[in-house]
Amino acid sequence: MNQEKIGKFIAECRKKKKLTQSDLAESLGVTDRSISNWENGKNMPDLSLFKPLCAKLDITINELLSGEKLNKEDYQDKLEENIVNTIDYSTKKITKYNQIISVIIIIFGLFIAISAIMIFPSESSWGSIYSVFGIIIFMIGISRVLSTIKWYLRLLFMIVIFTLSMSILVFTDYINVKYNEEAPMFRTTTKYIGNVIYYDTLFYDVYRCNFDTEDEYWVVEKNSKKTDNDLRNYCKE
Repeated sequence: MNQEKIGKFIAECRKKKKLTQSDLAESLGVTDRSISNWENGKNMPDLSLFKPLCAKLDITINELLSGEKLNKEDYQDKLEENIVNTIDYSTKKITKYNQIISVIIIIFGLFIAISAIMIFPSESSWGSIYSVFGIIIFMIGISRVLSTIKWYLRLLFMIVIFTLSMSILVFTDYINVKYNEEAPMFRTTTKYIGNVIYYDTLFYDVYRCNFDTEDEYWVVEKNSKKTDNDLRNYCKE
């Protein structure tokens, strides 16, 4: 489908009808810029406008898509060609639209995941919930982008992306715990025993000793199985 040729044909037919771009735009319920873009070959009229546009210019849809007046001998051949071209054009347009939607979903998911970490205090479980929710939305966007590849490759790629995304979140959380002395967002257990708050995560343990006192300090170490009595005496060592 030659958009430039079609655009010139629209302009030619409009001028033959002694219509300005404004006249044609008003009759079709579009803007002057839309008419200008059609005639410059920048884009095509919406499919829903084909019939009223052709009626206004006194041409057939087949002639519109061909970008020229047709004689009877060429009409059928051009009709078949234009049907194929229109289907191809519509498919590409839908694909482009879906890609734009997918990118918006990806950006929105990342925004939620990052905002959750920045907005919610580390003591709140909502930060981890919303960040994981953001990653899920992010993955939906990625899945839409990869919709054209084979399902098993898409699944493999999704698993890799999800694992990498969650690893980045967990590592960022660990850095925040280690250097800013804040409670881990991705924790599985929180215990208040004596003068210690114990935060258990899948990969490490965090101890907040003498919490809310002048002698408060934090300890981060690898996972270990400690009883409640061990925790009660942990900060006395």
